[in-house]
Amino acid sequence: MKRDFAQLADRHFDVLVCGGGIYGAWTAYDAALRGFKVAIVDQGDWASGTSSASSKLIHGGLRYLESLDFKLVKKALREREMLKKAAPHRVWPLRFGIPVFKGSRLNGIRLKLGLMLYDFLAGTLYSGQVHRHFSRAAFAERFPRLNSSLLTGGFTYADAQTDDARLVLELIDGALSAGAVCVNYCKVTDFIEDKGQVCGAKVQDRVNGKTAIVYARQIVNATGQWTIESGCRLTKGVHLILPKVLGNEALLLTAKSDGRVFFMIPWYGLTLLGTTDTDYTGDVDRVCVEADEVDYLLTEANQVLDVNWTEADIIGRYAGLRVLKQSLKTAPSTVSRDWELKVAKNGLLTSIGGKITSAREDAAQIVNTLCENLGRNEPCRTNGRPFPWLPDQDYRLWEEQALAEAVTLGIDGESAQWLVRRHAKRVSAIFQLIERDAELAKRITPTLPFIFADLVFCAENEMVVHLDDLLRRRIPLLILAKMTEAELRYLAEMTAKTRGWDEATLNNELGNCSRQNI
Repeated sequence: MKRDFAQLADRHFDVLVCGGGIYGAWTAYDAALRGFKVAIVDQGDWASGTSSASSKLIHGGLRYLESLDFKLVKKALREREMLKKAAPHRVWPLRFGIPVFKGSRLNGIRLKLGLMLYDFLAGTLYSGQVHRHFSRAAFAERFPRLNSSLLTGGFTYADAQTDDARLVLELIDGALSAGAVCVNYCKVTDFIEDKGQVCGAKVQDRVNGKTAIVYARQIVNATGQWTIESGCRLTKGVHLILPKVLGNEALLLTAKSDGRVFFMIPWYGLTLLGTTDTDYTGDVDRVCVEADEVDYLLTEANQVLDVNWTEADIIGRYAGLRVLKQSLKTAPSTVSRDWELKVAKNGLLTSIGGKITSAREDAAQIVNTLCENLGRNEPCRTNGRPFPWLPDQDYRLWEEQALAEAVTLGIDGESAQWLVRRHAKRVSAIFQLIERDAELAKRITPTLPFIFADLVFCAENEMVVHLDDLLRRRIPLLILAKMTEAELRYLAEMTAKTRGWDEATLNNELGNCSRQNI
């Protein structure tokens, strides 16, 4: 993956996609596979907005059954099942537990009926993925850190997990391989119109300040929180990274203070706690985690666990914005997460709302619209298509062989598992780095399953522009570890050798990352 701003200058494309999150990435990939000449740009890094600030789940949205949004749940579950087959390295099964406490808003009978419906909509009612009921003792044994004093029993059910930033990155690489021009840190400064219709855009390279004009027959706005659209509602979601309290299963919980659903999820060996859901009217470029949001999540978690987490236990934190359709409903959590495509008078197509799970199907509708507008008749080619980095052979057999090779190279078992999951067939190039330098098989930090060879490979091959691209989205060290200045500098110096940074650039990059490593 190489960044080349010059490929945009004065070029004529069929489609220009603005926004490199999950919706933009799927749209560019789909359109390129259908034979369109495609360009996609993002003013920041790939997935640097909402698409790297999610709960890292590919799920149907069990809670949406309460609001009778069966269509959305069925659509998401259908996509979940397809993605597990098309990308077993990128989307993997994750089982959730739901404890039932005395006086819970959701009692055992309601949960049983809801989970039966969830299994039915997923088409897994007669498979091994169905929900299960557990007695109080059995559920407490399965989740030993739960406060069992008010526990009456519990259920488990099947969903799936991903690494959201790497999901987007793989799709961008797929679009590149299909012929698209993909440039991050490229800002659209203005649209160009001809006879009242958009026909291009002025863009600026945010690395060196150069400008260019990109011509396109159609433009898709998939900029998420940066969408200027009166029919949108922004809500904010906050997640915290905390010490490990779970095994390999997650928890779906109900907040006592307001009845909202929140998650506790195993994530790279730690615990991901989230999310909040509040209306947001602030600066979309400066979305921060506030003290009351931290207090809300810690308070709710401490009421169901036998721990007493305080702010000192927080390892990392992040916040993101959801773009929802405008609604008169008071509580943000009750607003539909469904998606829509808006068409402006000047022909600009704008993507509104949606979920990371169902983004592929929504993007297919965007490209269907492009086909109609541009006189093409090309069917969607992303449904069920193996992901770009998926090995050609049987995945389970390949995975077993890759893990065995990793161990022979001196990579510890947990790091090997994540390395294979993060890179799939490209892991062979990382093995070659270790064959040349065995020290690269070591972990970057003892508590996390990331090795130095992973960092070097990402820096060289994954369109990294800034240090936080590498340490936040390619490898999420900035939210999973509290690193010392010396540790950060060591990683910055390694990256500088690959990127050709001088001392001033290195110090500037280091300063930006240090401010995030709080």
